Amino acid sequence: MKLAVHNAQGKRVRQITVDDTVFGIVPNGAVLHQAFVAQRANQRRGSASTKSRGEVQGSTRKIRSQKYTGRARQGSNRSPVRVGGGVAFGPRPRSYRQALPKKMRRLAIRSALSGKVADGQLHVVDKIGFKRPRTKDVIRILNNVGIERSALIVTGEPDRSVLISARNRPKTKVLPAAYLNVVDMLTYRDLLLTEGAVRAVEGLWGAAAAKPAAAAEEPTAEAETPPEEKPRRRRPAAAKAAAPEEAPAKPARRASRPKAEAAEKTAAGAGEKPKPVRRRSRNKPALSPAEGKEEE
Repeated sequence: MKLAVHNAQGKRVRQITVDDTVFGIVPNGAVLHQAFVAQRANQRRGSASTKSRGEVQGSTRKIRSQKYTGRARQGSNRSPVRVGGGVAFGPRPRSYRQALPKKMRRLAIRSALSGKVADGQLHVVDKIGFKRPRTKDVIRILNNVGIERSALIVTGEPDRSVLISARNRPKTKVLPAAYLNVVDMLTYRDLLLTEGAVRAVEGLWGAAAAKPAAAAEEPTAEAETPPEEKPRRRRPAAAKAAAPEEAPAKPARRASRPKAEAAEKTAAGAGEKPKPVRRRSRNKPALSPAEGKEEE
C-alpha cells in the first residue's frame, strides 16, 4: 500500500510504501469499541464516596415510641429517609479498570489507522520543524494540508517545539508515535503523521514487530536434534583393582523348624502307614476318663 507525502506548503512530494497489516486491514468495529470503552474506564479515578447511617454524625436515640402513638415507626436521626442522615447503597471508592489482551489492543490500533486511511482523514508530511515555537506556523501547515477541524499531530520522537506551537490551537493535540492510542484517534477527526512517525508506527504495530515473538515460540531445528553422546571413558586397570569387590551372594533361606522336622519324619517312615487320628464327634459329648474305661 502507498501513501502520498506532502511538504509544509501542501505540495505532493512523493509516495511511500507502508505496511498493509497496519494501514490496509478491514477495521474491526467490535474490538475498536471495546478498546475505546476499556481505555476510558481505566482513566476513571473511582474516588466517589458516601457515608452510611453508621458513619454520619448524629444521635442514635429513637425519635418516639414504637407503639401507641398512631404514627409511623421512626428510628434515629441517622436514617437515610431523614434529612442529614446516611446514604443507602451509595457509591464507594472502587476500581473501574478493564483488562484487554495485547492482541486486541494491537488490532484496535491497526483498525483505527486503517479506518482513517479509508475515510481519507490520514495525512502524511515529510517533516514538521520550527526554529522557534510559533502557533501561526502550525495553523499554516494544517491549512495547507487540508485540515480544517480537529487534528491529532503525531511525530516520530517527542518534539517540544511542535508541542508548544500547537497547544494554543483549539481541538489540536500533539503526541509521539509511541503514545498513539485509540481514544485520541477516534476523538480527533484528522490524523497528521510525519514520515518518521509512519515508520515508528510500523515498527510498533506492524508485521515486523510480531515476527520476533513468533520466532521465539517456534522451536529451531538445532533444538530438536538431540546432542551427540560423548564416548564413555574406560577406567584404567589401577582403578579397577582399587574398586571394591562385589558382595558375596546371600545364602538360600533355610526352612522353618517345624517344616524341617515334618520332612525328616516323612522321610524316615516312608514305608509305614500313618495311624488314623480319632476325632471327637460334634454331636456326642466328651467322655470323662472313667467312662472311657467302663466302655472298654
